[in-house]
Amino acid sequence: MVSKTLDTALTVLTTVGLRVVGALLLYLVGRWLISHVIGLVTRSMERQKVDPTLLRYVGTVISVLANIALVVAILGYFGVETTSFAALLAGAGLAIGTAWGGLLTNFAAGAFLVILRPYKVGEFVNAGEVTGTVRAIGLFVTTLDTPDGVQTHIGNGKILSGTIQNFSANPERRVDLTAQLHHSVPVADAITRLKAKLKEIPNASKEHGPDVEILQFTEFGPVLAVRAYTHTDHYWQVYFDINKAIVAVGSEAGYPPVERTLKMRQP
Repeated sequence: MVSKTLDTALTVLTTVGLRVVGALLLYLVGRWLISHVIGLVTRSMERQKVDPTLLRYVGTVISVLANIALVVAILGYFGVETTSFAALLAGAGLAIGTAWGGLLTNFAAGAFLVILRPYKVGEFVNAGEVTGTVRAIGLFVTTLDTPDGVQTHIGNGKILSGTIQNFSANPERRVDLTAQLHHSVPVADAITRLKAKLKEIPNASKEHGPDVEILQFTEFGPVLAVRAYTHTDHYWQVYFDINKAIVAVGSEAGYPPVERTLKMRQP
């Protein structure tokens, strides 16, 4: 009796062990095939010069669908009724979709972002109230690298439902600053000096020259609008150089500084 039980147990363990080994091999081969197929599709799309944004999105979709198919195949190998499993998966998907409608919204929004292409990977944008360089557009989120080095993930639904600013779409971007002058400073001289100084700034547009005009008047004196144009990659460099130019012009010309007095509130 004990011998028969041991033989039965050994047979069962051997069968289960072989199935586990077979399932492991099926998983490894399946994962290799998935990677191989994704690589083939990616290389084929790269040869056709498909946009990197669409390239990564298609690769993600293929990976998700192929891995689901692999799991179903492994369960079928173990004798699980895949038809019932598929129905169960569909029912679970419906329940999850109802409970997590936001995920489906993000998924649909991601598809529209890829089709409409308001921005592409590598462009500098403001989307979902976050400003940064687009690293990836995924199934549910878009990943941005902000200028201070923080990787930020934003739901595609929030991006599509809001305002999108693409700073890389146009060849040039305007840098806006102001310069407060003392009321005794000759405005025409200040404008001439500033325009000459702005033309010396590296990476400032040569085709579209700088603008220096009177913006408004205050109790301290006139305020100049100081504007230059540059590519978005050089925006902050030109921004800071304009500030330096304003200081340099005031120092070189000997303009008197603007003295702002603080008015103390009476108790």
